[in-house]
Amino acid sequence: MNKITKSLVDNIQPPPDKDQLIVRDNLLQGFALRVTKSGTKSFIAEKRVNGRTCRTTLGRYPQITVAQARKQAHMALGEMSLGKDINKAKQDDRNKDVQHRITLEQVLEDYIKARKSLKEGTIKDYRKAINDAFGKYLNKPLATINRDVVAKVHTEYGKRSQARANNAMRVLRALFNFAAEQYSDEQGNSIFALNPVQRLSNTKSWYKVDRRRTVIKPHELPKWFDAVLNLSNTNPNSNTEVIRDYLLLIIFTGLRRSEAMKIKVSDIDMKERTLTVTDTKNSEPHILPMGDYLYSIVKRRIDSTFNEYLFPSKSKTGHLVEPVKQVRKVAELSGVDFTLHDLRRTFATIAESLDIPYFALKKLLNHKTNQDVTAGYVVSDVSRLVEPMQKVEGKILEFAGVEHVN
Repeated sequence: MNKITKSLVDNIQPPPDKDQLIVRDNLLQGFALRVTKSGTKSFIAEKRVNGRTCRTTLGRYPQITVAQARKQAHMALGEMSLGKDINKAKQDDRNKDVQHRITLEQVLEDYIKARKSLKEGTIKDYRKAINDAFGKYLNKPLATINRDVVAKVHTEYGKRSQARANNAMRVLRALFNFAAEQYSDEQGNSIFALNPVQRLSNTKSWYKVDRRRTVIKPHELPKWFDAVLNLSNTNPNSNTEVIRDYLLLIIFTGLRRSEAMKIKVSDIDMKERTLTVTDTKNSEPHILPMGDYLYSIVKRRIDSTFNEYLFPSKSKTGHLVEPVKQVRKVAELSGVDFTLHDLRRTFATIAESLDIPYFALKKLLNHKTNQDVTAGYVVSDVSRLVEPMQKVEGKILEFAGVEHVN
């Protein structure tokens, strides 16, 4: 042992035959000088803490002097004597520094970039959910959103909409799970180990929101159909004819609202009497045969469109956007309160009532069958969907009291 002095540090040479040399101080037990093979000289302090040796670097020479290093060693060894893992404490401090530089908005954008398969509509929904519930936290560190904040926001937002409050928390939970994998310390450990949304599960605080199951009932279809067909008479100067046919197409195909909006003329094969939806929820192309009534609707749209979309609009997208006012108008005229997704449920309900085979029904609705072993052995050709589509169309027209002549 030697007393570590400036003279000793200046004159000591790198070890020729090993990676490092440790010179321990004979006055302050646990204080030492480490010299690497490359000549780097650093001061260290080490002591057993809770049964394990804890070694921490105090600084490099000559960035800090021997006197400064000895003073730091006194403090570090004192903390270790009290059982404090000083390295863990330093790492925690570094993690907190990093945490306070990573904002909620950054995590959201990083998440969207990483999830390359997310659709535009999903991204829009995620941003809206976070903005509505956590707008004032967007530019704040993600770490400021703790369990108490989650509980408070969930309760307050739930007063406006319990379903949306639950949804916002699901999105936030996904962001925290992503952050736990995306951001780590020097040892590869997550700096966001705790997910505060878990509080809602631990306390059983999630709102119980029943899934909406509303459909247009058979006895309501005549009035609904009549209101839709006469929609163009309510405002002849608007694009009500486009919206009329859009609503009819959804109820005759069961398509999701965004899928129907984005259909292009090039997606229609009038000779084969099929339409193809390329931008679907499950990312799988969805090909449907057209029944006679639907065929006439599509032909009318193709003959009237002024751009590449079946349901054109002068909006930035070029296609129809959600017709909230017109849906409200149809509801007012018919006395039938409905949403666009109710039209999809109506199609599915009527199809199911006709005893259409299970796999054909799933194909009509473009539901995935990944977890169904039997589905892997069933090849469903579009031609096999012609009869089911025509049966559903005929039943809808029957309920609506509409006669269609080819």
